Amino acid sequence: MSDRKLATIRVIKDLKPIPNADLIEVAVIDGWEVVIKKGEFNVGDLCVYFEIDSWIPHELAPFLSKGKEPREYKGVKGERLKTIKLKGQISQGLVLQRESVLTHDYENPTEGTDVTEYLNILKWEREVPAQLAGKIAGNFPEFIPKTDQERIQNYAKYIPKQTNLWEVTEKLDGSSMTVYRVKDLSKMDLGYRVGVCSRNYDLKTDDTDNSFVSTAWRLKLFQKLSEHNLEIALQGELIGPGIQKNPYNLSELEYHVYDIYDIKRQQYYLPEERQALCKLLDLKHVPVFASYETDSNTTVSELLTFAEGKSSLNHNTQREGLVFKNTLNNESFKVISNAWLLKNE
Repeated sequence: MSDRKLATIRVIKDLKPIPNADLIEVAVIDGWEVVIKKGEFNVGDLCVYFEIDSWIPHELAPFLSKGKEPREYKGVKGERLKTIKLKGQISQGLVLQRESVLTHDYENPTEGTDVTEYLNILKWEREVPAQLAGKIAGNFPEFIPKTDQERIQNYAKYIPKQTNLWEVTEKLDGSSMTVYRVKDLSKMDLGYRVGVCSRNYDLKTDDTDNSFVSTAWRLKLFQKLSEHNLEIALQGELIGPGIQKNPYNLSELEYHVYDIYDIKRQQYYLPEERQALCKLLDLKHVPVFASYETDSNTTVSELLTFAEGKSSLNHNTQREGLVFKNTLNNESFKVISNAWLLKNE
């Protein structure tokens, strides 16, 4: 199951008309907008909301297959929710009435209740290319958090009302890679061990046929962490040939750091600290796009518009989106470009 809350009890915050559409309208759920049948819901109703990238079992919503044989993912027949456009309106996700999918176990659900596992909702993920799969040494280390910023549509209600300054970086379209150095408690002399991870697994560091591992050795990442006696995890994006169709048209694999986690202190470096350490270690950092101030007047629509544009790495490529990180604490969120989603998803 996914750690992400893909299916939750939500409130219909608003209903908006769609020009020249008599049978459908827009339901506003937190920062999400979803096209629904007109008259199916009222403002204030509780509903079950399914986010994009949810894999919906066929029995929950057979209409998603449009009369065709449902697809299959990880042994479950159903369909994936994508960003779509109907009558010129962006629609992201699916809204169903509680009574149609929940039993007596949820007679009085409250807003925010997670029903992802209860409804057997899977998170759809792209198939991992062979050169990235690697030889697995174990699961992703428990002492390092996985990186997965909340989308602005879910985070909007948590944005501080007072003025806050955010580091804004480009979200690169690649594959997540973590490199770490940590004290090896299994050794009597308390030496250190190094490792490299894909999104979900700790990989064997002698598997140099694997792109993550070979890149770590080629860039001397283990050596740099050891030379500076750092007990940290570098977290970044591996991009280039063989990964996501190489949208940046690179001739070789590149590793761009977007986070640094201090394993001893159990906390992330702040943006200024991270950028400084990347310079010290001569590491590529994800492109820093801008600084951005938010306040009580900041809207989801404003940030989605800001996220549109071309990539800093290839001006002929639509950027996937932007990541916002607070300059004073560890708050963060991501804003994915709707234009990118419509084209690539």
